[in-house]
Amino acid sequence: MKRISKIFAFVFLLVPLCAPARAGIRGDVAHLSDPLLEGRRPGTRGSVEASIYIMRRMEQCGLKPRLQFFVSDKGVGRNVYAVSRPDSRSDKYILVCAHYDGLGTVDGTIYPGADCNASGVAVMLHLADSLADCGRNFIFAALDVHDGLDGAENLALLPYRFEMVVNIDTIGSTLAPPNKYRPDFLIALGCKDYEKQLEQANAVTRLRLYYDYYRSKGFTDYFYNRISDQAPFLRKGIKAVMFTSGITLNTNKPADCPETLDYDVLDRRAMLILNWLKML
Repeated sequence: MKRISKIFAFVFLLVPLCAPARAGIRGDVAHLSDPLLEGRRPGTRGSVEASIYIMRRMEQCGLKPRLQFFVSDKGVGRNVYAVSRPDSRSDKYILVCAHYDGLGTVDGTIYPGADCNASGVAVMLHLADSLADCGRNFIFAALDVHDGLDGAENLALLPYRFEMVVNIDTIGSTLAPPNKYRPDFLIALGCKDYEKQLEQANAVTRLRLYYDYYRSKGFTDYFYNRISDQAPFLRKGIKAVMFTSGITLNTNKPADCPETLDYDVLDRRAMLILNWLKML
């Protein structure tokens, strides 16, 4: 099926859309996890509504959003992405991505997916809005069909030179800190070449940074190399960093609602990633 999805991958340019009011991180999380979107399961009306909302938000950032349709065993997927190329002398891009799909509605119960992964999409949109004038080339992408990584696999087929991938996956909670005395933390995987820069960028935000997944080599490898959206790019030899706040008891549960997130810490996490990207 993945071979079929590669054959049928194609890209559509989007006509201008009427934009909603600027939402900010909290507003983006609230909208994407609203019950009206029914959990954003791939191929559903809620998923389509979510993709349209993301496209409108990208337009607010001064970007021209595009759709990449692809076929997977979950049905037709819809990646949303936008290209920012202020440096015309370079054909290299940093990809900033987050998957926007969720579990949807199961047996009549909505799984809102606020932390997983409306929080990641909200931070991605914040970065898209904040990095427009930094002089570096970026591609900002909201990926569909996270289960199986079909969205990431198909985005990797686009004819761009990806210099690095920054994947933001489940980043809004403080319910499962590696150290219970420091809930203001962030897990950054794949940062061997960037730890010094991250520490410098963290001088203002002062988060507790971890460079492994709960001190487990096995789980670090599992989340970094196998089941998160940077994995298809790693297999192509592209450097990648994954930012997360880890799995909690709410992850993939109906309890994953906007009110369970820590927005003060989420804002600091977004600021850290922004300051770090500006340093690259």
